[in-house]
Amino acid sequence: MAEGRGGILSAGGILSIIVGAFEIVIGGIMVAVTWVSLPFWPPPSFPGVEGILSIVSTSTWLMVTGGVFVVLGIIAVVGGASAIKRGSFGLSLVGAICALPSGLAGVLAVIFVSLAKGEFEAAD
Repeated sequence: MAEGRGGILSAGGILSIIVGAFEIVIGGIMVAVTWVSLPFWPPPSFPGVEGILSIVSTSTWLMVTGGVFVVLGIIAVVGGASAIKRGSFGLSLVGAICALPSGLAGVLAVIFVSLAKGEFEAAD
């Protein structure tokens, strides 16, 4: 293993774990808030069927989006752990890709894991 290269892979793994944890928390909050507030919608004074349907569909989309964030976050955390342990390059890269919705941190995770591909081959 080349000296100094381990830092790049570790940074990619740590970024994946941090972003994955963030995605799990945000997705969980989205699902929980939607799940808790769903029985209270529509308010009794809410006029029109169209409004009721839009609230129900918005709640559904928020719950689905939150669920997707939770799944992406779990994959990002598992992939980040794989990167730190130098387990599987494929799993580490998929985890970093699942961190992409976060923006810059996800892009950096993908770049760092991709640049450190040689470390996985050296560990085998």
